[in-house]
Amino acid sequence: MSDRGIEVGASDNLPSIYARRFSDEDAAHRADIWREITRFLQRYVAPTAIVLDIACDRGAFINQIQAGERWAVDLRDVRDHLDADVRFVRSDGLSLLDQLEPDSMDVVFMSNYLEHLASADAVVNQLKVAYGLLKPGGRAIILQPNIRLVGGSYWDFLDHKTPLTEKSLEEAGHAAGLVTEELITRFLPYTTKSRFPQAAWLVRAYLAVRPVWWLLGRQSLYVARRPAPPA
Repeated sequence: MSDRGIEVGASDNLPSIYARRFSDEDAAHRADIWREITRFLQRYVAPTAIVLDIACDRGAFINQIQAGERWAVDLRDVRDHLDADVRFVRSDGLSLLDQLEPDSMDVVFMSNYLEHLASADAVVNQLKVAYGLLKPGGRAIILQPNIRLVGGSYWDFLDHKTPLTEKSLEEAGHAAGLVTEELITRFLPYTTKSRFPQAAWLVRAYLAVRPVWWLLGRQSLYVARRPAPPA
């Protein structure tokens, strides 16, 4: 949600900003919500997959996804918040091909991250990095606030820099070589502090009733693959 992710090239002010924005109590609350979101997203992730979460924050997704191998990346040292078997790399997202083996991941996941990058070119470059990390046929899963749906609230967060819609996100994916598998324009509300259902059972019900997404959805879900070579 819009309360995950961290900017590449973060300024010295961001640690204090995040400390004010995200309390331990908020983190526990978001974990309950993300348990249901992750359960929904599991349909895109085989239980034997090698999964990488870029800008993992406190691991709301990577701690809960079922996978054969789990990796997480963040600029901050968040290891204390991650499950013991999650392999953590402290890095910015754009440098990951220097930190991890290319063609090594079945799934690369990003949530509320790309808007923190400095420019549209940086967004394309980050998706090129994801492409390079994915095995042929591997899948990128991206949750992204949609400025066309969010409007001026997109800029309520000081660290948001690059506006994206579902169309510009898909265009960036194509520029990086990814092939769209599914694009849901209206998926989740903007943040866990907005009109998102707060109880786990309500989140589960929300995700099960797609017409409601058109009323409350302000984030897009983009699922794309690195093409596999012809057989």
